[in-house]
Amino acid sequence: MQNKMVSLVEQIDALLPQTQCGQCGHGACLPYAKAMANQNEAINRCPPGGVKTLVALASLLERDAKPYLAEMAQQTQAPAQAFIRAEECIGCTKCIQACPVDAIIGSAKQLHTVITTECTGCGLCVEPCPVDCIDMEPLAMPAYQPTKARQRFKARQARLAMQGAKTALQSEADRKKAYIQAAIARAKAKKQGLK
Repeated sequence: MQNKMVSLVEQIDALLPQTQCGQCGHGACLPYAKAMANQNEAINRCPPGGVKTLVALASLLERDAKPYLAEMAQQTQAPAQAFIRAEECIGCTKCIQACPVDAIIGSAKQLHTVITTECTGCGLCVEPCPVDCIDMEPLAMPAYQPTKARQRFKARQARLAMQGAKTALQSEADRKKAYIQAAIARAKAKKQGLK
């Protein structure tokens, strides 16, 4: 049996930290990997990956990392993890909606909490919080596994796509129902007009 060749996009994606933070300007790690492979996108757009990722990307893509080393050393971000201050959380769910890897759990008007082993430290939950009760705590080492984070991100994207499709189907069903109800009302009005 022949081994499956790993595409360049997959190789690049495997080097990225899988924080799904969007700081690269592409919204997530995989679109950035695709842009590097297919559009010659710059290799210095991943602050969470830092110098280590920059050098690995340069090696894989046979590009020069030297012009970017000093800048990347300054931009490199230490691993972090979101922490929700329970006494201040109002249960608005905005952080849950913002988390690209579904690492925050809770429900409306209930306390939310971070699954510490799943949080990638992207920080996307901080800004939408209306009561500013989320802190990004620095870590010595990331607490998440990049491969698992990639899987969680893909699962979330699939779930959101399915919800979007269901919403579209429901909207179509509601439109048809309204059309039928309007037709019935016109028919009733016409009948009453004939009497």
